[in-house]
Amino acid sequence: MKKLFLIILISLLIIQFALSADDFKLWYKQPAEKWSDEALPIGNGRLGAMLLGGVEKERIQFNEQSLWSGDNNWDGAYETGDHGFGAYRNFGEFTIEFNFLGKPENYTRSLNITKGIHTTNFEVDGIHYSREAFASYPDQVMVFNYNSGNKKSLSGKISLISAQGAVSIATENSLVISGEMPNKLRYEAKLQIIPKGGKTKVEGNMLVFENCDSFTLLLDARTNYNPDYQSDWRGVDPMPVIENELELAAKLGYKKLLNNHIHDITRLTTAASIEIGNTDATTLALSTDERLRKYAAGGVDPDLEETMFQYGRYLLANSSRPGGLPANLQGLWNDSNTPPWASDYHNNINIQMNYWAAESTNLSECHLPLIDFIVAQQEPCRIATRKAFGEKTRGWTARTSQNIFGGNGWEWNIPASAWYAQHVYEHWAFTHDNNYLKDTAYPVVKEICEFWEDRLKTLPDGSLVVPMGWSPEHGPREDGVMHDQQLVWELFQNYLEMAKALDIDPDYQEKVADMQEKLVPNKIGKWGQLQEWQEDRDDPDDQHRHTSHLFAVYPGRQINMVETPELTQAAILSLRSRSGNYGKNEHTPFTVESTVGDSRRSWTWPWRCALWARLGEGERAGIMVRGLLTYNTLPNLFCSHPPFQMDGNFGIPAAMAEMLIQSHSGEIQLLPAIPKTWLAKGYFTGLCARGGFEVDCNWEDGKVTNYNVYSSKPQQVKIRVNGELKEITSLAK
Repeated sequence: MKKLFLIILISLLIIQFALSADDFKLWYKQPAEKWSDEALPIGNGRLGAMLLGGVEKERIQFNEQSLWSGDNNWDGAYETGDHGFGAYRNFGEFTIEFNFLGKPENYTRSLNITKGIHTTNFEVDGIHYSREAFASYPDQVMVFNYNSGNKKSLSGKISLISAQGAVSIATENSLVISGEMPNKLRYEAKLQIIPKGGKTKVEGNMLVFENCDSFTLLLDARTNYNPDYQSDWRGVDPMPVIENELELAAKLGYKKLLNNHIHDITRLTTAASIEIGNTDATTLALSTDERLRKYAAGGVDPDLEETMFQYGRYLLANSSRPGGLPANLQGLWNDSNTPPWASDYHNNINIQMNYWAAESTNLSECHLPLIDFIVAQQEPCRIATRKAFGEKTRGWTARTSQNIFGGNGWEWNIPASAWYAQHVYEHWAFTHDNNYLKDTAYPVVKEICEFWEDRLKTLPDGSLVVPMGWSPEHGPREDGVMHDQQLVWELFQNYLEMAKALDIDPDYQEKVADMQEKLVPNKIGKWGQLQEWQEDRDDPDDQHRHTSHLFAVYPGRQINMVETPELTQAAILSLRSRSGNYGKNEHTPFTVESTVGDSRRSWTWPWRCALWARLGEGERAGIMVRGLLTYNTLPNLFCSHPPFQMDGNFGIPAAMAEMLIQSHSGEIQLLPAIPKTWLAKGYFTGLCARGGFEVDCNWEDGKVTNYNVYSSKPQQVKIRVNGELKEITSLAK
């Protein structure tokens, strides 16, 4: 009878995982087997872990964001050894082997992406066991709590393993690893146990716990990295900092640590929300992997799409927090010492896409690590730029691949600095923080303008082109590639707005405006397409993954439906062609399945979703959301290029926000591009618009029924509602 009652209770808990209206959860009926496809992530920006949810043996792999091999030298290749460019490394893992005799039953594991808590529940021999794990930003430790329904029923042993070869040392209540990379980067980690009941002892390099009622593990890991070129990227020894943080965390205790964490993370995860439809109860009761399979087979599940929106925000909030490094190709989570593309910062789309959602989905503070990284990289990039382009070159740019030590690898991505400047500008455009504008943004963007002032090439007719550019990762190097032209146009536009806001440098404003006017413009080619190059040689059968020549549509704003209708139509034709061999035939069905080949990449779907949204094509934007979940999403909802990389996860909430609200053209537009499946009834809260605005909106049958616009103080704003342009006064927050 007791067992039947427990089975019913666990079943109700399973349904609760799926049906909770307050929190978004990923949940599963079995432990993870494959790290990249099934394990679930927690992180505090600096520390991250992947949990597989094993029963008899739990393996928790962890990372710290500054554990990189390599240095600031560039040797012409991806060098993932100990010198040269380097790679983001796996810190290690810890394992817990439990003394369970019976077979586990009624198993579930879940990740609450609202509260940032990983939970595992199961039963062995009639005893219910539960585990909770989270990564705390306010207290800077990761916390793992183990409980059982019976006293004295937790026994086993714990091992801490370095992925860099350091030896684990056990003390009475902790395990420590300490070592130094060949690049002289020092790393250390400490795992501390706090038991309730029972006892602990040391056996070799393991901790043994016996007959505990419950226990908590605290983990901290650090390196002596310092994000400062002048200090040779090295700072204080990590262990004193680790021990201080662990001591403070232990004094707080589990409940206080949990409350601090929830208060902190929910401030971010609940700052924005969307409701785009209702999933039926039968589907809601399925586990996440079952729902994903059903959706990929053509099922309707708007709550899964909402979860994907919130998951991207969760991942950014967990891998990019103020004071730390930006999210890399894998965010914060990596189990390899030779990860794909070195798990680095790729600046020809990837790191930028990581941060497209930061401002529009109300995670502005999570944008700061990227901006701090740009500032920290300026001097080594200046040096590399002068070596490559001449000692008298002002300003800077970068190669495609960058590490945390000022290293630049692979091909020169010459407009990289202009694209970085876009993010520096956007943080101001959304926040209107004029102190940031004056002290950080304006100096950075002006210096990048000076690089382009020196770099641009004057043609015989007086027009300007970017010399020897490249349309990543596509085509030859030559003058006037449209992607480069568009980026520099956007850079100059951003500079002019910033300079006018500060009322500064009128002579240089005039110079930049003149250069912008002389830039060779976008062109329409022989089959009506937006040209990718100066020469009209675009192939209508080209299905290349990059859509670099559409930067001017998104994330740029040079091409839009109101001011450049002909270029907009050319962009639509180019995007149809790139997505699946459409050429001029506007009547060819546009479906998820018709986007084929190289266009099915984790990051191509979000970019194209945002492009279609800017082009006013809600149905096609919605198809891109479905495409990502159908073809490039793993059971744990990580996106796969393949292989696994995080930019698809980060990019999709930005694209979905663009379907609901746009603010790039001097006005706020509500519901500019929503698909039929979202029309019936919905709302969003907390989405942000340029100018320092936050917006809530409700709709029914595709029409806005109610909206509010907020700002730090009341101000006039133009807003387009149901096709009508209004001027209103915002509400004070």
